[in-house]
Amino acid sequence: MNLKANLEAILFVSLKPLSSSKLASICGVKTKEVEEALAELKFDYKNRESGLSLIEVGKEYQLSTGEECSALIKDYLKDETSGELSQPSLETLTIIAYRGPIAKIELEKIRGVNCSLILRNLLLRGLVEESFNKKTNENFYSVSLDFLRFLGISLVKELPDFEKMNALKVADRFLNDEEQKNIEEI
Repeated sequence: MNLKANLEAILFVSLKPLSSSKLASICGVKTKEVEEALAELKFDYKNRESGLSLIEVGKEYQLSTGEECSALIKDYLKDETSGELSQPSLETLTIIAYRGPIAKIELEKIRGVNCSLILRNLLLRGLVEESFNKKTNENFYSVSLDFLRFLGISLVKELPDFEKMNALKVADRFLNDEEQKNIEEI
């Protein structure tokens, strides 16, 4: 796959802007190559009818919706942030509530699927908060005060069976069993 396609894929799934040096590190190429490919991508988006655009602030890049689609996206997001939560969103929110703060990678191991879009939607709704740990270079997710307020509780520990669910670490045992199966298959 070519560099432009790799950059486009990475920027598509990223929840935050990424620097050209970070993108270069991810793709295993030089920063200058990334900047040239990003300039080409930006040109491509600008010169074709696309619902996407590549935005640049300083040396950080992010995919965004095209300006022509802003009204449509605004209506969609309004529905998305005020409608009912999907089953996968509820599952993700439950895991975050009982296990948070939790890293995205751990959340995805538990659920078995990529959670980027679900996390984005939960962040947009104000149900979860994101924090960055500089030591591990990871984002961690926990439920927000709005989430607690909506449930009428003041602490996560007030969730039903919180102590039991948190102490059992059922997901840890599941993850360890899955990792053991993978090792045995090798």
